[in-house]
Amino acid sequence: MDTKKKILDSYQFRYACKEFDTEKKISKEDFDFILETGRLSPSSFGFEPWRFLVLQNMNLREKIKPVCWGAQKQLPTASHFVIILARKGKDMIYHSDYIKNFMTNIQELSSDIVKMKSTAYQNFQETGFELLESDRAIFDWSAKQTYIALANMMTAASQLGIDSCPMEGFDKAKLEEILIQENLLDSDHFGIATMVAFGYRKEAPHHAKTRQSIDDIVKWID
Repeated sequence: MDTKKKILDSYQFRYACKEFDTEKKISKEDFDFILETGRLSPSSFGFEPWRFLVLQNMNLREKIKPVCWGAQKQLPTASHFVIILARKGKDMIYHSDYIKNFMTNIQELSSDIVKMKSTAYQNFQETGFELLESDRAIFDWSAKQTYIALANMMTAASQLGIDSCPMEGFDKAKLEEILIQENLLDSDHFGIATMVAFGYRKEAPHHAKTRQSIDDIVKWID
Protein backbone atom coordinates (compact mmCIF):
# COMPACT_ATOMS: atom_id res chain seq x y z
CA MET A 1 0.00 0.00 0.00
CA ASP A 2 2.88 2.35 0.70
CA THR A 3 4.18 1.84 -2.86
CA LYS A 4 0.74 2.49 -4.34
CA LYS A 5 0.36 5.67 -2.30
CA LYS A 6 3.76 6.94 -3.43
CA ILE A 7 2.87 6.32 -7.08
CA LEU A 8 -0.52 8.04 -6.79
CA ASP A 9 1.05 10.92 -4.86
CA SER A 10 3.44 11.47 -7.77
CA TYR A 11 0.48 11.62 -10.17
CA GLN A 12 -1.22 14.15 -7.91
CA PHE A 13 2.03 16.13 -7.77
CA ARG A 14 2.45 16.29 -11.55
CA TYR A 15 0.84 19.13 -13.48
CA ALA A 16 1.59 21.02 -16.69
CA CYS A 17 4.17 23.43 -15.31
CA LYS A 18 4.15 26.65 -17.33
CA GLU A 19 7.17 28.35 -15.74
CA PHE A 20 10.18 26.90 -13.96
CA ASP A 21 12.58 28.14 -11.29
CA THR A 22 15.71 29.13 -13.20
CA GLU A 23 17.81 28.83 -10.04
CA LYS A 24 17.18 25.08 -9.80
CA LYS A 25 18.68 22.62 -12.26
CA ILE A 26 18.10 18.89 -12.64
CA SER A 27 21.20 16.87 -11.86
CA LYS A 28 22.85 14.85 -14.62
CA GLU A 29 22.15 11.66 -12.71
CA ASP A 30 18.43 12.42 -12.43
CA PHE A 31 18.02 13.48 -16.04
CA ASP A 32 19.93 10.47 -17.31
CA PHE A 33 17.46 8.38 -15.30
CA ILE A 34 14.50 10.18 -16.92
CA LEU A 35 15.94 9.56 -20.39
CA GLU A 36 16.54 5.92 -19.55
CA THR A 37 12.85 5.45 -18.76
CA GLY A 38 12.12 6.82 -22.23
CA ARG A 39 14.65 4.49 -23.82
CA LEU A 40 13.17 1.47 -22.06
CA SER A 41 9.59 2.31 -23.06
CA PRO A 42 7.53 -0.13 -25.13
CA SER A 43 6.75 0.41 -28.81
CA SER A 44 4.77 -1.43 -31.46
CA PHE A 45 6.70 -4.54 -32.52
CA GLY A 46 9.54 -3.13 -30.38
CA PHE A 47 10.86 -0.95 -33.23
CA GLU A 48 11.48 2.22 -31.14
CA PRO A 49 10.48 4.92 -33.66
CA TRP A 50 11.80 7.81 -31.58
CA ARG A 51 14.70 10.13 -31.03
CA PHE A 52 15.13 12.69 -28.25
CA LEU A 53 16.73 16.11 -28.88
CA VAL A 54 17.74 17.69 -25.56
CA LEU A 55 17.99 21.43 -26.24
CA GLN A 56 20.27 23.00 -23.63
CA ASN A 57 21.61 25.73 -25.91
CA MET A 58 19.79 28.88 -24.81
CA ASN A 59 20.48 30.68 -28.09
CA LEU A 60 18.76 27.88 -29.97
CA ARG A 61 15.86 27.91 -27.53
CA GLU A 62 15.47 31.64 -28.19
CA LYS A 63 15.60 31.01 -31.93
CA ILE A 64 12.72 28.53 -31.88
CA LYS A 65 10.63 30.55 -29.42
CA PRO A 66 8.77 32.59 -32.10
CA VAL A 67 7.35 29.40 -33.65
CA CYS A 68 6.57 27.71 -30.31
CA TRP A 69 3.58 29.66 -29.06
CA GLY A 70 2.83 27.08 -26.37
CA ALA A 71 6.32 27.21 -24.86
CA GLN A 72 6.89 30.92 -24.31
CA LYS A 73 7.60 30.57 -20.58
CA GLN A 74 8.99 27.05 -20.62
CA LEU A 75 11.73 27.60 -23.21
CA PRO A 76 13.65 30.27 -21.26
CA THR A 77 13.12 28.73 -17.81
CA ALA A 78 13.19 24.93 -18.12
CA SER A 79 16.20 23.09 -16.76
CA HIS A 80 15.95 20.64 -19.67
CA PHE A 81 13.91 20.96 -22.88
CA VAL A 82 13.29 17.98 -25.14
CA ILE A 83 11.96 17.78 -28.68
CA ILE A 84 10.74 14.26 -29.40
CA LEU A 85 11.10 13.07 -32.99
CA ALA A 86 9.24 10.22 -34.67
CA ARG A 87 10.48 8.15 -37.58
CA LYS A 88 8.77 8.54 -40.94
CA GLY A 89 7.43 5.90 -43.29
CA LYS A 90 10.74 5.55 -45.09
CA ASP A 91 12.08 3.81 -41.99
CA MET A 92 8.91 2.33 -40.50
CA ILE A 93 7.48 0.59 -43.57
CA TYR A 94 7.73 -3.20 -43.30
CA HIS A 95 10.40 -3.66 -46.00
CA SER A 96 12.73 -0.80 -44.96
CA ASP A 97 16.45 -1.19 -44.26
CA TYR A 98 15.82 0.24 -40.78
CA ILE A 99 13.35 -2.50 -39.89
CA LYS A 100 15.51 -5.26 -41.36
CA ASN A 101 18.59 -4.02 -39.51
CA PHE A 102 16.61 -3.58 -36.29
CA MET A 103 15.35 -7.14 -36.24
CA THR A 104 18.75 -8.59 -37.12
CA ASN A 105 21.20 -6.43 -35.18
CA ILE A 106 19.22 -4.82 -32.35
CA GLN A 107 16.67 -7.51 -31.54
CA GLU A 108 19.13 -10.23 -32.62
CA LEU A 109 16.43 -12.44 -34.11
CA SER A 110 17.16 -15.58 -36.09
CA SER A 111 16.45 -15.55 -39.82
CA ASP A 112 13.36 -17.72 -39.32
CA ILE A 113 11.93 -15.38 -36.68
CA VAL A 114 12.77 -12.35 -38.84
CA LYS A 115 10.77 -13.86 -41.68
CA MET A 116 7.75 -14.58 -39.46
CA LYS A 117 7.86 -11.19 -37.77
CA SER A 118 8.23 -9.40 -41.13
CA THR A 119 5.11 -11.13 -42.44
CA ALA A 120 3.13 -10.25 -39.32
CA TYR A 121 4.36 -6.64 -39.48
CA GLN A 122 3.42 -6.36 -43.14
CA ASN A 123 -0.08 -7.70 -42.49
CA PHE A 124 -0.47 -5.33 -39.56
CA GLN A 125 0.50 -2.30 -41.65
CA GLU A 126 -1.47 -3.28 -44.76
CA THR A 127 -4.72 -4.55 -43.28
CA GLY A 128 -4.75 -4.35 -39.49
CA PHE A 129 -4.25 -0.59 -39.16
CA GLU A 130 -4.21 0.38 -42.88
CA LEU A 131 -1.06 2.43 -42.32
CA LEU A 132 0.18 2.40 -45.90
CA GLU A 133 -2.56 4.62 -47.29
CA SER A 134 -0.34 7.71 -46.88
CA ASP A 135 3.01 8.87 -45.53
CA ARG A 136 1.14 10.90 -42.91
CA ALA A 137 -0.71 7.81 -41.65
CA ILE A 138 2.46 5.91 -40.87
CA PHE A 139 4.15 8.98 -39.37
CA ASP A 140 1.17 9.63 -37.10
CA TRP A 141 1.34 5.98 -36.00
CA SER A 142 5.03 6.46 -35.13
CA ALA A 143 4.27 9.71 -33.33
CA LYS A 144 1.58 8.05 -31.20
CA GLN A 145 4.17 5.62 -29.89
CA THR A 146 6.51 8.40 -28.82
CA TYR A 147 3.80 9.51 -26.39
CA ILE A 148 4.36 6.28 -24.46
CA ALA A 149 7.98 7.31 -23.87
CA LEU A 150 6.82 10.87 -23.14
CA ALA A 151 4.41 9.70 -20.44
CA ASN A 152 6.96 7.38 -18.88
CA MET A 153 9.55 10.16 -18.66
CA MET A 154 7.08 12.58 -17.07
CA THR A 155 5.95 9.95 -14.57
CA ALA A 156 9.53 9.08 -13.67
CA ALA A 157 10.29 12.78 -13.23
CA SER A 158 7.30 13.32 -10.94
CA GLN A 159 8.42 10.44 -8.73
CA LEU A 160 11.69 12.32 -8.26
CA GLY A 161 9.86 15.56 -7.45
CA ILE A 162 10.72 17.01 -10.87
CA ASP A 163 8.13 18.98 -12.83
CA SER A 164 7.33 18.72 -16.51
CA CYS A 165 5.11 20.10 -19.23
CA PRO A 166 4.24 18.34 -22.51
CA MET A 167 3.55 20.68 -25.43
CA GLU A 168 1.99 20.56 -28.87
CA GLY A 169 1.81 24.34 -29.14
CA PHE A 170 4.19 24.91 -32.03
CA ASP A 171 4.24 25.39 -35.80
CA LYS A 172 5.51 21.99 -36.89
CA ALA A 173 6.68 22.98 -40.37
CA LYS A 174 8.50 26.13 -39.21
CA LEU A 175 10.11 24.40 -36.23
CA GLU A 176 11.32 21.56 -38.44
CA GLU A 177 12.75 24.10 -40.87
CA ILE A 178 14.83 25.66 -38.08
CA LEU A 179 16.08 22.27 -36.91
CA ILE A 180 17.03 21.36 -40.47
CA GLN A 181 18.98 24.62 -40.79
CA GLU A 182 20.78 23.79 -37.54
CA ASN A 183 21.62 20.28 -38.84
CA LEU A 184 19.58 18.74 -36.02
CA LEU A 185 16.87 17.09 -38.09
CA ASP A 186 17.17 14.64 -40.97
CA SER A 187 13.74 15.28 -42.48
CA ASP A 188 13.97 12.24 -44.74
CA HIS A 189 13.78 10.02 -41.69
CA PHE A 190 12.28 12.06 -38.83
CA GLY A 191 9.56 14.57 -38.05
CA ILE A 192 8.61 16.34 -34.82
CA ALA A 193 6.06 14.52 -32.67
CA THR A 194 5.90 16.68 -29.53
CA MET A 195 7.98 18.61 -26.97
CA VAL A 196 8.41 18.42 -23.21
CA ALA A 197 10.06 20.68 -20.65
CA PHE A 198 11.51 19.54 -17.32
CA GLY A 199 12.55 21.49 -14.24
CA TYR A 200 11.32 22.67 -10.87
CA ARG A 201 8.16 24.73 -10.53
CA LYS A 202 8.49 28.44 -9.88
CA GLU A 203 5.27 28.46 -7.87
CA ALA A 204 2.61 26.01 -6.73
CA PRO A 205 -0.40 25.26 -8.94
CA HIS A 206 -3.27 27.71 -8.49
CA HIS A 207 -5.91 25.00 -8.14
CA ALA A 208 -6.26 21.35 -7.25
CA LYS A 209 -6.07 18.68 -9.95
CA THR A 210 -9.41 18.11 -11.66
CA ARG A 211 -10.38 14.89 -13.43
CA GLN A 212 -13.54 13.02 -14.39
CA SER A 213 -14.69 10.38 -11.95
CA ILE A 214 -13.59 6.79 -12.47
CA ASP A 215 -17.23 5.84 -13.17
CA ASP A 216 -17.36 8.31 -16.05
CA ILE A 217 -14.37 6.85 -17.88
CA VAL A 218 -14.44 3.13 -17.09
CA LYS A 219 -17.00 0.57 -18.27
CA TRP A 220 -16.69 -2.99 -16.98
CA ILE A 221 -17.92 -5.82 -19.18
CA ASP A 222 -18.32 -8.95 -17.04
